[in-house]
Amino acid sequence: MKIQRLLAAALIALAATPATSAGKAVVRLQLDSIDSAVTIPAEIYGQFAEHLGTCIYGGLWVGPDSDIPNTDGYRNDVLEALRELKVPVMRWPGGCFADEYHWTDGIGPRESRPKMVNSNWGGTVEDNSFGTHEFFNLCELLGTEPYLSGNVGSGTVAELAKWVEYITAVDGPMAAERKKNGREKPWKLKYLGVGNESWGCGGNFTPEDYAGEYRRYQTYCRDFDGNKLYKIASGASDYDYNWTDVLMKKARNHMKGLSLHYYTVKGWSGSKGAATVFDNDDYYWTLGKCLEIEDVINRHDSIMTAYDPDKRVALLVDEWGTWWDEEPGTVAGHLYQQNTLRDAMVAALSLNVFNRHTDRVRMANIAQIANVLQSMVLTDGDRMVLTPTYYVFKMYRPHQDATFVPLDVETDVRDVRDGRKVPVVAATASTRDRVLNITLTNTDIDRKARVTIPLGRSLKGASIEAEILTADRIDDYNDFGKPEKVTLRPFRGVKAGKDALTLEMPAKSIISISIK
Repeated sequence: MKIQRLLAAALIALAATPATSAGKAVVRLQLDSIDSAVTIPAEIYGQFAEHLGTCIYGGLWVGPDSDIPNTDGYRNDVLEALRELKVPVMRWPGGCFADEYHWTDGIGPRESRPKMVNSNWGGTVEDNSFGTHEFFNLCELLGTEPYLSGNVGSGTVAELAKWVEYITAVDGPMAAERKKNGREKPWKLKYLGVGNESWGCGGNFTPEDYAGEYRRYQTYCRDFDGNKLYKIASGASDYDYNWTDVLMKKARNHMKGLSLHYYTVKGWSGSKGAATVFDNDDYYWTLGKCLEIEDVINRHDSIMTAYDPDKRVALLVDEWGTWWDEEPGTVAGHLYQQNTLRDAMVAALSLNVFNRHTDRVRMANIAQIANVLQSMVLTDGDRMVLTPTYYVFKMYRPHQDATFVPLDVETDVRDVRDGRKVPVVAATASTRDRVLNITLTNTDIDRKARVTIPLGRSLKGASIEAEILTADRIDDYNDFGKPEKVTLRPFRGVKAGKDALTLEMPAKSIISISIK
């Protein structure tokens, strides 16, 4: 049954059970835009893998001689989990690590590669067994687009230029070196980041100085043999709007994208708070902080539009997510944190924002993919667990490369600390292959939300499926002793009436519905 006919004059009406600040909520689908050309880029659901803690070593890579089941050195359990997410793009090798990484140390026979001290993250000594070949081969195994972060802070123009040639050229001295190291055919490299956090760990540049360096570096990163580079300038942190203004003023004609980093974090000094120990006030404040990214995007977009009204230059949120204190007893500087249902809520609300802003935001990369910050998986030896955030990305998978369906959301709003606000109900929707996908979030810790979805005509012949992510407590999480405390389950509470769907959302829940 065609979505257009099934949903003529449709709206979603959500009546939230009264709570402290709750009342009635209404979400309307703008069905006149259902066949619009607005597509949610799959890259919005990108990942980030930095040489930090056990993200790479132990998380993704154990080496071919490991007793942990692996395929050419990559953990089989993690490979399987990531394939389920259909990871569209993966950023590597950093992060702050990128501007201390010299790629020639990570090629050739692994036993001959020099060791290095990871001075940014705990002083860990790494053996460089995971380098260029290992990263690009991993991307091929996953069907993932590589996103390379180049070294500007401690590197040279020639070093980055030769790395691009090594990866993408068919012939020439760098191609010959690649072939000697076992890779005959060049890889494809689309996304090239020229430095990372160049205002900080990537060199402590002023925006004026970095703009000049960016222009110089990108000049010598060439397109070889049909490979087309999508060059990305190192952009601002959070609220640094001057950085964006200067970069757009001085370098916009030399870039395809400008990055933005935004973390849901309490502050950069002192305690950031525990990942698993927090009260209701902390929970709602966290959601308010994560939603503030919408205002940040709008302000950066406004500056960019003054120079680029056609929105040729994309804004790429290539680091985002929650940042809590490291778990007690873990290695200092490795940023290992647990991941609760609160983090899942942050993921869902943030993805909703990105989906709404794809006219400018065309990629986002959550930090990070394994064992670091708001990760997809946690590993310990031969054990692995999937995090609540992993399940959000799985629920949102149907939105990748789907047609965005605009929503008008009228919902009660909770006032939280520091003047921030949190909607009781949030939603996003898209269509693809005659399937309408709606993802709903009830942020209220205590109260249910009654939902009605009028569809304007009979549901006879329609197929309806739904899943739910929730838990007994908002601070519940998965660990190696209880790997499925927070997991996806079928949701059977969607009822089809004559011409409408009804459901009752449990408190603190995320529900995905597909109608075809």
